[in-house]
Amino acid sequence: MNTIETKLAELGVTLPEAMAPAANYVPFVQVGDLVHVSGQISNDANGLILGKLGADMDTEAGAAAAQTCAIGLLSQVKAACGGDLDRLVRVIKLVGFVNSTPDFTDQPKVVNGASDFMVAALGDAGRHARSAVSAVALPLGVAVEIEGIFQIK
Repeated sequence: MNTIETKLAELGVTLPEAMAPAANYVPFVQVGDLVHVSGQISNDANGLILGKLGADMDTEAGAAAAQTCAIGLLSQVKAACGGDLDRLVRVIKLVGFVNSTPDFTDQPKVVNGASDFMVAALGDAGRHARSAVSAVALPLGVAVEIEGIFQIK
């Protein structure tokens, strides 16, 4: 029984299929027991989540967009683990990029959408080091992109 996916279901989350790369890169690279996952862009069942924080999107909506990136990251980790998400040991680091105006300074609150989700889904194994930075633009106009490093067994 997959305990991580059981916890996700309790949170109302079903992991989608891992997204294929949109350019000349691979979705993840495993080195030893570490999986480096390429940036996952904000999207949900309705498509891409577009917007610029500080202009046409508020912090709460940005945090929700960041959560979708975290879900995408876990989908990639599941693929890296051959479908067995219980091989995930812990989240090591997340790097969040927030499409925001020059005067917007709440990037950490936006990326908390991903961080809070990881802790809710994984408990202490979801606690991680992190960076949250502003970007003048992100691919396709998405609001948030997050990459991550994960330890697996």
